[in-house]
Amino acid sequence: MTVKFKFRKRAHHVFLAMMLVVLSSACTPVVQQAGESRVDPELTATTLTTFDDKELPVKIWEATEGTRAVIIAVHGINDYSNAFAFPGSWWSTQGITTIAYDQRGFGATPETGVWPGQDLMVRDLASLVEQAKQKYPTVPIYLLGESMGGAVVMTAVGDPEFPEVSGAILSAPAVWGWQSLNIFYKTVLWTAAHTFPETKLTGRGLGVQASDNISVLRNLGADPLFIKATRIDAIYGLVDLMDNAYEAADDLLPPILLLYGEKDELVPKSSVDAMAARLPEDVDIVLYENGWHMLMRDLQGPVVWRDIADWIFERNISSGNKINGLPLFPKNE
Repeated sequence: MTVKFKFRKRAHHVFLAMMLVVLSSACTPVVQQAGESRVDPELTATTLTTFDDKELPVKIWEATEGTRAVIIAVHGINDYSNAFAFPGSWWSTQGITTIAYDQRGFGATPETGVWPGQDLMVRDLASLVEQAKQKYPTVPIYLLGESMGGAVVMTAVGDPEFPEVSGAILSAPAVWGWQSLNIFYKTVLWTAAHTFPETKLTGRGLGVQASDNISVLRNLGADPLFIKATRIDAIYGLVDLMDNAYEAADDLLPPILLLYGEKDELVPKSSVDAMAARLPEDVDIVLYENGWHMLMRDLQGPVVWRDIADWIFERNISSGNKINGLPLFPKNE
């Protein structure tokens, strides 16, 4: 009787293991697939037409008295181009034209909520850079990435085949990749993404705050284009992207401006510390003591806007926030 019981117990475990294998092989993370190359990318005042004839919504805040520099702005997870409305409007008075777009899977694009994959994200950004160069052939072009957008920018400019730009600005870049997760979180995320990838998580109840600007947070909660619940396979894809961005830090070349808020509750400072230690020595780094994750939409957002403009034109920070010179991040220790 005892032997029979042990056999059944072992058979039960084998059966469960087989079921897990079947489940994991039957469900895989969904990633958007590129269509055939059918058209040349084209930038208009409202859209970027991609190589496979997808239309990505675009917002442009044109400089009011002549463009002295162009910022191509790349939004974070679940966000879209409207994230840069406030700084874009202000930069337009400073001689900076801002171009922001909805990345695939976000905002008003097709397949909203479905992860687009790093290759497509970088390819679309490259197309936008090339189009901006055609439209503004004599002015410097800078990339600005916020959170997930920062990870996209890092992987893009670290690619030797990516179009040359004049500099990159990384605002709270998402670099909390696989290297930052313990084995338990890695296992849970991989299993969830391969068993029920379409399940959505809201993040409610985690007690995490993205900004001290409550009005902005309320507006995002009411904005139908801001994604409120994230697919698990999109989180899985994001972690992959963040991991690649972390590794790309070794290949980034100045000029680079790295911005981080000391009160950031979304991207751990330890991850940014580790990434910053891999950057070249002459990268400019600013730590905002009262900054949260959404630095450009915080209550002190205008300070950040001016710092970015000053850095573009003068490589200087006028707000009094420390740039270089301070051990904000332990580098090469």
